[in-house]
Amino acid sequence: MTDRKHELAANLARVEERIASACAAAGRKRADVTLIVVTKTYPASDVRLLSDLGVRHVAENRDQDAAPKAAACADLSLHWHFVGQLQTNKARSVAGYAHTVQSVDRARLVTALSGAAVGADRELGCLIQVALDAESGERGARGGVGPDGVEELADRVAGAPGLRLDGLMTVAPLAGPYAGRQQAAFERLMEISSGLRVAHPAANMVSAGMSADLEEAVAAGATHVRVGTAVLGVRPRLG
Repeated sequence: MTDRKHELAANLARVEERIASACAAAGRKRADVTLIVVTKTYPASDVRLLSDLGVRHVAENRDQDAAPKAAACADLSLHWHFVGQLQTNKARSVAGYAHTVQSVDRARLVTALSGAAVGADRELGCLIQVALDAESGERGARGGVGPDGVEELADRVAGAPGLRLDGLMTVAPLAGPYAGRQQAAFERLMEISSGLRVAHPAANMVSAGMSADLEEAVAAGATHVRVGTAVLGVRPRLG
């Protein structure tokens, strides 16, 4: 085993222990929480090592990095998540490799992704990104739609050709009433999810929590956690 593979294996084991412990504390089954490894800024060679170590879900946040990486790893059995703010002019590229877009936050993006998915003859899973720092349906500083805008946007996704409404995603907010209160933020996301599932029962995916707050997300009921640094190490500076 190479030094890097050994490092990743050890990091994965520590993250796995954290998730398992959080599930036990919350009275949840470990199988109820899916680990997504965020591989942004890291090379395709790391993605291959992660695949060798059993990782099946990986995430990227910039199309210019994700597209060539996904192409280089096209022979691997991976589920690619796009988690960054997405410009409509990148929808066609993202729809070519992503299985799930977790950052759907406006009607124009729904239209662009729908056209791109149909053009690629693919079905694209979509999560509505919820901005808990936003007012009355407005977008938050990190993207996302305010809680009041979730229902309308979800209906758009559910009715769009080529798209599948899978659920909700959030990033713990840096401002507003939930700043510094990750547990409360994730519990609020679960409340919104419960409301969404009244009209869309199959939209039961809840993506929340990262390296620093995955325990709070699991405690709140998240089905997916997005972990980067705790697996891959401190990210190199972007030039």
